[in-house]
Amino acid sequence: QVQVVESGGGLVQAGGSHRLSCAVSRSIYDINDMGWYRQAAGKQRELVAGIAKGGTTYYGDSVKGRFVISREKDKNTVNLQMTLLKPEDTAVYYCSAEYLGMDYWGKGTLVTVSS
Repeated sequence: QVQVVESGGGLVQAGGSHRLSCAVSRSIYDINDMGWYRQAAGKQRELVAGIAKGGTTYYGDSVKGRFVISREKDKNTVNLQMTLLKPEDTAVYYCSAEYLGMDYWGKGTLVTVSS
């Protein structure tokens, strides 16, 4: 089992920046892939950003150029740095971790972007 805990949600002004963190109960070395997803009211969950064990990153089209995913392996943590936030970014953000072929999810953290 892998425990996944997101933190850092809150209220942010449009155009501002914010950072989310995801802590896992195992070393990042043991995790295959990690990612951030989000789900806005009335919409399906969508990919925000992901990072593979080898370091390759990928992003959803709606956040390219604005969000950056990074790892802090010594702290068993993955971060999501968000900039130029838009009201459309308002959503519950979820962190996922793949371990031994299984996906583990955090409970989510709410980010609200005000206009």
